[in-house]
Amino acid sequence: MDLLVSSLAILARWDVVAALLVGSVGGVLIGAIPGVGPAVAIAILLPATFSLDPIVGLTALLGIYGSSMYGGAIPAILINTPGTAVNALTTYEGTPMTRRGEARRALSLAYSASFCGGVFSVACLIALSPVLAKIAPMFGSREIFLAALLGIVLVILSHRGQVLAAGMTSCFGIWIGTIGLEPVKYSQRYTFGQSWLAGGVDLIVVVLGLFAISQAFLLLVEDDKFSKAEGIGGGLFAGFRELLRHKRVAAVSSSFGVAMGMIPGVGEFTAQFLSYTYAQKTSEAPEDFGNGSPEGLVASEAANNAVPAAAMIPLLALGIPGEALTAMMLSVFYVHSVVPGPQLFQSQLDFVVALYIALLILNVLVVAFLLVSTNQLLRVIEIPTRFLGVAILVLSFVGVYSLRNSAIDCAIAAGFGVLGFALKRLSLPIVPIILGMVLGGIMEIKLRTSMMRVDSPVDFINRPIAFILFVIILIVVGAHVRSAWLKYRIGKESSNGG
Repeated sequence: MDLLVSSLAILARWDVVAALLVGSVGGVLIGAIPGVGPAVAIAILLPATFSLDPIVGLTALLGIYGSSMYGGAIPAILINTPGTAVNALTTYEGTPMTRRGEARRALSLAYSASFCGGVFSVACLIALSPVLAKIAPMFGSREIFLAALLGIVLVILSHRGQVLAAGMTSCFGIWIGTIGLEPVKYSQRYTFGQSWLAGGVDLIVVVLGLFAISQAFLLLVEDDKFSKAEGIGGGLFAGFRELLRHKRVAAVSSSFGVAMGMIPGVGEFTAQFLSYTYAQKTSEAPEDFGNGSPEGLVASEAANNAVPAAAMIPLLALGIPGEALTAMMLSVFYVHSVVPGPQLFQSQLDFVVALYIALLILNVLVVAFLLVSTNQLLRVIEIPTRFLGVAILVLSFVGVYSLRNSAIDCAIAAGFGVLGFALKRLSLPIVPIILGMVLGGIMEIKLRTSMMRVDSPVDFINRPIAFILFVIILIVVGAHVRSAWLKYRIGKESSNGG
């Protein structure tokens, strides 16, 4: 009870409340605009959050992260264009429902399923916080190194069909993170005698370049698009009643979202796929899936909205981000000298619980906002894409310059913007670069720290958690190699048979 009271006291400030409102409403607006997405918005806002208290900055960023998927469902359902990438599966069921005149029902069901997923995940994680507070101190340097290594392995292997490309971009990210002064003896690496490289390549500069500036380039080179959606008549409360008929699908999908969110490198797409597959296989009308099935819509939206809260677990408990958005949030901790990891759960558990309560309040605010303003939000969909591109470009360079008042940072960001643009046009993964930079730095520091306490490679895994993590890495890699070998053999046999 004392923990809950102290956590609520952290949130009971006008600036935290303002951050919640701005984050929740802003996230919905960003999600409703096709072609922008939460990664771009968070990248642009990051420099501004550095001057705020950690709880204020993180609340605003979490607001955008958690609410953007709500907004992304609007264009996905009404104009068959997902507002964010994770709303792509929503188009399978939402658009057919709109075509047969059930747009209001689809939106209402999407909002209620998203609310269910978001609240369920936060409730689970608030309940788990005391358990995590006991487990987190068991992680020492070698355990965190192995957890970070597992995170990189999962990130690479999660890019099915692009594992080699993901591995190469991860290694590129790790290499970028080594530029500048190394963290132990402060000797220079890969600076080539250039003083401006001695400070390294700033993570935020890379983030803004790869996500925001590259997206601005994409919007500017494409033809201007003017999307228009018809207004919705009537109230949107009916979806909450209809959700009760699909409570099993909602509960299981939310559980998939929580489980997948806690695993680095997995996230919304895997959670959605598992939830959607489960809903289809257990449905009494599986033939309706892809043609406007309410169960499919519930599965998709409940799963993806359960992920954001769960994705904070590896970040807060171990200091290991599972995807690009939590990697960006990690920089807010570092700027304020708040180190996420085992010590955070031991010394500032009220801060952790406050973040989860903020996510809970966020879901209530977003649903209340959407129930009364969906028709007004449709105007956001109509913003010309080239105008968005110019706005993103200007805001990105302002954000980069504000970090250190450096024109060199702007040039580096522009270079990474061109790289990100090329990777996006080639459909190659970008996220592994960011995670490589973040996790590579964690791995180096933890490896060098732990090596002072081990005499042989076996000593590195002679503790229970370290050994379990090592075995998991071997199983994950072995399963992937086996799967690739079987595909190769099947392909070879079919080609010989042909």
